[in-house]
Amino acid sequence: MSDGMERDVVAPRRRPVTLRDVAEDAGVSVATASKALNDQGRMTAETRTRIQEAARRLGFRPNGLAQSLLRRRSFTVGMLTNDTYGRFSLPVMAGISEALVDNGVSVFLCNVEDDPRLGQLHVDAMLEKRVDGIIATGKRLDRRLPIDLSKLGVPVIYAFTEPDADAIAFVSDDEGGARLAVEHLVRLGRRRIVHVTGPARFAVVHQRAAAYRAVLAEAGLAAPAVMMGSWTESWGREAADILFAPQGEKPDAIFCGNDQIARGVIDGLRERGIDVPGAVGVVGFDNWEIVATQSRPPLTTVDMNLVSLGREAGMTLLSLVDGKPVEPGIRKLPCRLVVRQSCGRPPDG
Repeated sequence: MSDGMERDVVAPRRRPVTLRDVAEDAGVSVATASKALNDQGRMTAETRTRIQEAARRLGFRPNGLAQSLLRRRSFTVGMLTNDTYGRFSLPVMAGISEALVDNGVSVFLCNVEDDPRLGQLHVDAMLEKRVDGIIATGKRLDRRLPIDLSKLGVPVIYAFTEPDADAIAFVSDDEGGARLAVEHLVRLGRRRIVHVTGPARFAVVHQRAAAYRAVLAEAGLAAPAVMMGSWTESWGREAADILFAPQGEKPDAIFCGNDQIARGVIDGLRERGIDVPGAVGVVGFDNWEIVATQSRPPLTTVDMNLVSLGREAGMTLLSLVDGKPVEPGIRKLPCRLVVRQSCGRPPDG
């Protein structure tokens, strides 16, 4: 420079890739390119693929507002919950978000707590934003959110919360999960299996207890009385003290209603010098990894597959938004058993 001063060289800003650029690259009209990228119109598969590949190669990003107007969709979904920090709702929400975001849909998350007025405010705001649908999730399967979602004029899906009548809902198969746990213990050769679980006011407590009794009856084994308490480690330790008091027959396996109870049971047995899994096998429920993997020994437990449950709920909502028929009703999704070291291995393992 003549003034002796150096100046930064600024690269020219690259303009956004337009639909016309895609059309020219693919050798088609703008109208044909638009139809191909929106899965509309009649054309050969080769032409549609060529246009889509051109868009991908050039980095074409469709205009969101234009697409919304074209398809009469906002590409947004509202999610309502009364539990934004719970270990159950978080994986459900992760699965929902995964399904929706992968399909170009944004998610608005609103915490309604247990406040009907707050719930209605959030629903009204979602409807004003013209969301394509709403997903409701919560902290318990047997408790409703404090808001009626039955006549909103948009599709509604329930995931891990009690639904309205004639709604579409996804829940975990708690009976099936309990059956997996008790069948595993029976297969290991355990014959005196006790069930230690949470409060009687929870529906899942009774569902899992019924499955526990059914499996033992099928195996020709006696089912001791179910021990109900709190969902805490302290209850687990207390239950271990009761079960291993000097009098009475001692169990050789304990099926616990959640992982916290199970870890309390294991700690209580260790304090008494009782070997887990040598003398007593222990199985939990929930697969809360921070608890299950840090137990000593690591805990065999039932995983409710909540991420998959959320993903199924999200994909089903997308089907409804696209106008596809979906039968109302409650879908029970299977659980899986995560085998670690707290109950040993089967004879053939």
